[in-house]
Amino acid sequence: MSRQKRFMLVASPLMQHSAAFDRAAALAKAEGAALHIVAFDYLEGLATAGLVNEQALEHLRLGYVERHRQWLEEQARPLRKIGVEVTTEAVWVERPLEEILIHLKEQPMDMMIKALEHESLLTRIMFTPLDVHLMRQCTVPLHFVSNTRHALPRKIVAAVDPLHHHKQNQGFNDRIISKAVKLAMRCNAEVEVLYAYDLSSITSAEFGFSKGSSFFSSSMAKAMYDIQEEAFNALAERNGIQAAQCHMVMGNPAKVLTSYADAHDVDVIVMGKVSPHGLDKLIGSTAEHLLYKMPCSVLVVSAEQLED
Repeated sequence: MSRQKRFMLVASPLMQHSAAFDRAAALAKAEGAALHIVAFDYLEGLATAGLVNEQALEHLRLGYVERHRQWLEEQARPLRKIGVEVTTEAVWVERPLEEILIHLKEQPMDMMIKALEHESLLTRIMFTPLDVHLMRQCTVPLHFVSNTRHALPRKIVAAVDPLHHHKQNQGFNDRIISKAVKLAMRCNAEVEVLYAYDLSSITSAEFGFSKGSSFFSSSMAKAMYDIQEEAFNALAERNGIQAAQCHMVMGNPAKVLTSYADAHDVDVIVMGKVSPHGLDKLIGSTAEHLLYKMPCSVLVVSAEQLED
């Protein structure tokens, strides 16, 4: 008998019902998964209220956490009525990243779902957002929910790069496609595979061309395209993806993916991250572009995550 899947929804500390609640509920229902909703509370104003009486301050903190726990229970009731197994939790913690990682270690999850926090560019330059930290350190599939059109995804795109992979992660592109296909099957959604290739980021040595001057000749450019097309077609074929579902588009990956998602009403883009020494590479794009440029939700699959 297979183990029941478990999803974790990270809720906002501000008691806000975001689209992530609806997505988490829809996915849990579709996959028969148990859902754990947890809020990591820390309000700067309350934490630094400056009250002389520390006991009174602690009383305020406990009161807020209890009110939040009750609010989460109110959100959980309609989900239980439709057959979703839901548990809730609210904790006061100053550093949510550390607590999230502890939760995932103590309570292994098949997916973590979280509303994307849209930080300003200045904030992202000065401070690394929690969402980016999670991408760097979590091996659990991360579903960042943003700009949802449907609670249950209807169109899913797997973003792959068949020519750029680390030797220790052979088959990672296949896993990205597999994750997208399985999600689409459970949601009764369409699935497509997209390869956005950018010649400007490729060196001649990668294709065995000894002279850079001849790298961008018409014949060499054609040869490069043929090599990439062959690899892409082979990847799609061995994963049972029909030609009509495959798209190979030249251009900056981030720009191609955002434009494609916007033009084709994509609900979720499934992408992979390879982080042998931190977040040094994302297949197809960077964390910044993935999270803050995409007009849709993103499901990030780690190369370190075991296949389900």
